[in-house]
Amino acid sequence: MLRQVLKSKLYQAMVSDSIVDYEGSIEIPRDLMEEADLWAGEKVLVASIDTAARLETYVLPGEPGTGRILINGGAANRIKKGERLTIMAFALTETPIEPVKLVLDAENRIVRSGR
Repeated sequence: MLRQVLKSKLYQAMVSDSIVDYEGSIEIPRDLMEEADLWAGEKVLVASIDTAARLETYVLPGEPGTGRILINGGAANRIKKGERLTIMAFALTETPIEPVKLVLDAENRIVRSGR
């Protein structure tokens, strides 16, 4: 039986900017995407630690090394610049998997990682 389980998690991610006039998505630097095992276009659940707002969107690759996490489109009406986020991706599997978990600082640098 397939089960949906946590595959990737970025915790304490800081929103660098939120731009309503954009097609939509969350932009994450490519280097963080690689560390978190996220693909361009992958569906993610985004939860604000500060306001409890939750939404689903897809990942858009951003410039590596910048630490900029952007909330775009209609999602920018719910999650604003300066909010802290948990970003989660899930997988369907028949066997247990160990998720990638990254804890980030205020500049979205990895301070702790693990599987």
